[in-house]
Amino acid sequence: MPSPPLVRWNPCLEPHRFNDTEVLQRLSCMAIQGGMFLVANLGTKQPCHSSDPGCPRDGRYQFNTNVVFSSNGTLLDRYRKYNLYFEAAFDTPPQVDHIIFDTPFAGKFGIFTCFDILFFRPAIELLRDPEVKHVVFPAAWMNQLPLLAAIQIQSAFARAFGVNLLAANIHQPSLGMTGSGIHTPLKSVWHHDMENFTGHLIIAQVAKNPQGLGTENATEEMDPPHSRFLKLLAGDPYCEKDSQEVHCDGAPRWNMNAPPAFHAEMMYDNFTLVPVWGKEGYLRVCANGLCCHLLYQRPTVSEELYALGVFDGLHTVHGTYYVQVCALVKCGGLGFEACGQEVTEATGLFEFHLWGNFSTSYVFPLFLTSGMTLEAPDQLGWENDHYFLRKSGLSSGLVTAALYGRLYERD
Repeated sequence: MPSPPLVRWNPCLEPHRFNDTEVLQRLSCMAIQGGMFLVANLGTKQPCHSSDPGCPRDGRYQFNTNVVFSSNGTLLDRYRKYNLYFEAAFDTPPQVDHIIFDTPFAGKFGIFTCFDILFFRPAIELLRDPEVKHVVFPAAWMNQLPLLAAIQIQSAFARAFGVNLLAANIHQPSLGMTGSGIHTPLKSVWHHDMENFTGHLIIAQVAKNPQGLGTENATEEMDPPHSRFLKLLAGDPYCEKDSQEVHCDGAPRWNMNAPPAFHAEMMYDNFTLVPVWGKEGYLRVCANGLCCHLLYQRPTVSEELYALGVFDGLHTVHGTYYVQVCALVKCGGLGFEACGQEVTEATGLFEFHLWGNFSTSYVFPLFLTSGMTLEAPDQLGWENDHYFLRKSGLSSGLVTAALYGRLYERD
């Protein structure tokens, strides 16, 4: 079924050109009145013929659609959501829309919707255009902790790809849908509220050409934690002793009794985890070909259980896609079985390096702190074929720090 060409027209100034376009007319007039580009999400219909084998019985397709208006009210383009998520009312378009629109104030914007953010098409394909520095992202995202809260994945996408992400999520706390933001590679301005049912307008000033955070953000002088990280990455042995703390040449002073590995369900996947005990240490946990590492220190040991987890496999619940994950998470209780549960509050403060030998270049740095808040990593990027995230000086307790790798070709 070929898609009909989009007719560029001005619904506000030409209200009678097409039937059933009252919503488009109101949006077009809003764009004119505000003197702004406007993107809105709505349902659209497209008639089809019985000769089309995919045509629904009622003779029309229905699409989850984003429409784009220029500041003079012209309908510039439309994007039809490709990766549907429990949307029985909508059809998958016959081909992927790759929609990029140009603006006089910030250059090119890409656009996709909600669940699309986890897939190669169209999200990653759009960013192959080096001139696309901004993404508009309407969503109806249900928060899924500990790894996929709305503001968490929004911020991670902006950091991973070095773009500005303008995310507008439906605000419906009764459905667990909240969390919108304007995210750059370096900082985020967000709104998350599960108590009130009123929306919130987010305004932020961002760079036209956003700059990313990388390994070059290291301090001039190599500090001890980063030096230890680089030595471990290079394969230098760390101190091991069964019964007492020791201090080996070039190694930190800690007890290296190996903690027990265990399994727990996180995000419907069977993670392999090790508990994070003590004030400092180095941990390693592996599954399939992925090994995750954690080098950490903390000022005090809170009365909470944290764990380092790994998963390398096909996620099959509420979508099918292949992930590699290294995650430092606060557990929902003090028992191992509570690791992977949904948690929003935490008091544990860490200084840490988290890294893994990912076999994909598409790694999302997920970061969430107590009270559904975001903090920026100090450094992230590739070092010696490992992707790492570093953070010190947390201002609130750590809920999740994770590296979420996507192997699109294995979906």
